Amino acid sequence: MDKSLYLAMSGAAQTLNAMAIHANNLANVSTNGFQADLEQARSMQVFGATYPSRVYAMIEEPTTNMNHGTINTTGNALDVVVSGQGWMAVQAPDGSEAYTRAGDFHPGVDGVLRNGAGFAALGSSGKPVVVPNAIRVQIGNDGTVSYQSPDAALTGLEVVDTLKLVTLDPTQLHKGADGLMHLPAGTAAPVADPSLTLSNGVVETSNVSAVGELARVIELSRQFEMQVKFMQDAQNNDQSMARIMQLP
Repeated sequence: MDKSLYLAMSGAAQTLNAMAIHANNLANVSTNGFQADLEQARSMQVFGATYPSRVYAMIEEPTTNMNHGTINTTGNALDVVVSGQGWMAVQAPDGSEAYTRAGDFHPGVDGVLRNGAGFAALGSSGKPVVVPNAIRVQIGNDGTVSYQSPDAALTGLEVVDTLKLVTLDPTQLHKGADGLMHLPAGTAAPVADPSLTLSNGVVETSNVSAVGELARVIELSRQFEMQVKFMQDAQNNDQSMARIMQLP
């Protein structure tokens, strides 16, 4: 009895964890460049001082969906999409180098070029791209960032930096709590790939399937209800056995 109860209890708890993963995917369905998280369940034995006769369910996030999202035309000169399997380097909250396909850039109040999520774009030197006071900013197909200052309106555009575009092995990437893709700890930052190009006036949206995620949440909800029902049945059976034991 206690084995079945333990299995149903752990299954219900892990189902809630799976629902949180898919709920987060749904919440980011309109987030540019977002990569959907995947989940899977497997059984695990409980090891301890006694014989491992108990089994519980465990939800894992084995990987992230690396498929590209839909390309939307915006007409904004600072919206870019990197070609092929390329990634754009940005600065993570902890100051390290991380990677994204969200190319909806704009100059911040401090002049730093940031994407819609607020992460600073890194240049070829590995430092954030800073655009001086400008009346126009432009990103070239090769990643060069140019600007036109008010005092030099007749001299044309000046190149300030080049976006760092890299090609990465998807099997080496993992998503951090910041939503960015990271390489394993201790891995040297990759060099820029000059073969990568950018498309202007477009942005890559999330690769989340809203219908698929919603269907999975409904499926998990039904599983949770079934596991709770199983626990209630186990409790009723236990109470019935206790009443039988009380009979003279």
